[in-house]
Amino acid sequence: MASGGVKKISFTKHAYQKFEFLRKYGFDVSEASVRETVTNPSHIHRRDDQLLASKPFTQECALRVVYKIVNGNVVVVTFCPVKRERFNV
Repeated sequence: MASGGVKKISFTKHAYQKFEFLRKYGFDVSEASVRETVTNPSHIHRRDDQLLASKPFTQECALRVVYKIVNGNVVVVTFCPVKRERFNV
């Protein structure tokens, strides 16, 4: 997604809670990493009104971000690390 048309990137309450949840399991995902995945993804797919952006995160994992475009702004719904081989990232 080209960031030129996006006014702002915000996070749902669930997405903010996901940072701490993943940290407990050894995945220290930063807000900057999520923003980078949205603005400069390696892969992007559409599922109904949601977009799913993926980008390499570690050698084995990619970061997958689920978001919506609302009034020209990105709203991050959730995100999670996934196996790169499973999603061809």
